[in-house]
Amino acid sequence: MNKYKLLTGMQDFLPEETKNWQYIENIFYDWINSYAYESIRTPILEATRLFVRSVGEETDVVGKEMYTFQDVSEEEVSLRPEGTVSTLRAVVEHSYLYSGPKKLWYYGPMFRRERPQKGRYRQFHQFGVEALGFSGPDIDAEIILMCFDLWKRLGLSNDVQLEINTLGNYEERQNYKQHLVKYLQKNKKLLDEDSLRRLNTNPLRILDTKNPELQEICNQAPRLIDFLGEESKSFYETLKMMLDALEIPFYENYRLVRGLDYYNHTVFEWTTKQLGSQGTVCAGGRYNGLIRELGGNDADGVGFAIGMERIILLMKTLGCLEFSNNIDFYVISQSEKCLIEAMKYATILRSHHYSVYTHFGGQKIGTQFKKANASGAKYAMVIGESELENNTITFKDLREEKGQETIKSEDMLCFLEKWMN
Repeated sequence: MNKYKLLTGMQDFLPEETKNWQYIENIFYDWINSYAYESIRTPILEATRLFVRSVGEETDVVGKEMYTFQDVSEEEVSLRPEGTVSTLRAVVEHSYLYSGPKKLWYYGPMFRRERPQKGRYRQFHQFGVEALGFSGPDIDAEIILMCFDLWKRLGLSNDVQLEINTLGNYEERQNYKQHLVKYLQKNKKLLDEDSLRRLNTNPLRILDTKNPELQEICNQAPRLIDFLGEESKSFYETLKMMLDALEIPFYENYRLVRGLDYYNHTVFEWTTKQLGSQGTVCAGGRYNGLIRELGGNDADGVGFAIGMERIILLMKTLGCLEFSNNIDFYVISQSEKCLIEAMKYATILRSHHYSVYTHFGGQKIGTQFKKANASGAKYAMVIGESELENNTITFKDLREEKGQETIKSEDMLCFLEKWMN
C-alpha cells in the first residue's frame, strides 16, 4: 500500500519540535504584551486582487510565488503570502481606525511557492507587528526598539545586526528610478536574467541582488538617498538620532529596498551571519498610503514581520533551544483500582497548574519507573495497594535529590508546596 507523503516545501512538526515553537511563542506573547499591542486574526484566504493591488503586480511575490486558484464561484482567491495586507484589509473593512491610532500584532501561516531551501518553506509562519495612524519617526524607533528588546529575551543580541535605509516618498522614488534605469541600461550586458526581467518593472529590486557577480555594479549605482527632498531627509535623520539615543547599533545599507511595492521612507532588516544566504530573520518598514490604497481614510503605517522558521533555525544553530522536559509528575499505579484513585489526585494537581503524565497499560512497577525516568519528569507519584489501603500517596524525586516520602492524601498540596521549593 502506498504511503501518503508531505507536499514539497511543507513541514510536519512532531512533539519534540513543537516544544521549540511553544518555548519561543511564550516569549513572544510576554514580549508583545509588555508593549501593549493587541492581537488581530485574519483568514489565510483572500481575494487575489487584494495582493495584486497592494503588494505589486510586478513583484516576485505576486508574479511567481502566490498560491492562486478559482473557487466554485469562479472568484480568484489566494493563500496569503504575507500578513500586513490582510491586517489592513480588516482594519479598513471594519473602520477600526475610526477611534484613533492602533497597535496590532498577528501570528500565523503564510504561503509562497518558492524553491524550498534551508530556512525557507512554502508554508511558513510569521509573527508581525503593525502600528497604524502614527506619522512621526518616533514610532519607527519604537518598532525597531521592540525587535532589539526581543533579541535580548531570546538570547540573540550578539548574533543579529540591524540594517536600515530610507526609500523616500513616491515622487522621489520615481525620479530616482529614471536615473537608476539609465545607469543599469549602460551595464545591461552584465546583468543576469532576473535583473533583466526587473529592469523595466521593478528596477530597485536589482540593487538587492544576491548574485556576487553584480555586487560591484550595484555598489556603483546612484544612491536613492541623494535624490530625497529635505522633508524625507529630516525624517530619516531624526530616526537615526533616536536609534543612537536608544543605543541601538545600526548599519546604513543604501541598497536595502525590500521586495514589496508598498514600502516607503523607513525600511529595515535584522540579519545574521549564522545562516548563510538565508540571513534575514526580521524585516519591515513604513507604508504610508497603503491604507488609502485599500479604500480607507489616509493613515500612515509601519511594521515588521519575523520568520519563525528562521528564528528557530538560528537558535538551534547557536544551541539556545536546549531545555529540559516540563513534566512535573509521572503517575505510577499498581492496579486498576489504584489507577482510578491516582487519576483523581492527578486532576487535583493539574487544577493547581502542575504538569502530570499518567501511565496507562498495567505494566509492572519497575517498568513504570524506568519509563518515568526516561520521560524527564521531575517526580513520580505512586499509588500502590498499600497507599490505596492507607489513604496515602508516595512521592519520589526522580533526580534523587529529595528522596522519597509517603504522606496522607489530604496533606498532598501542603506537602508539595514545601517539598518542591
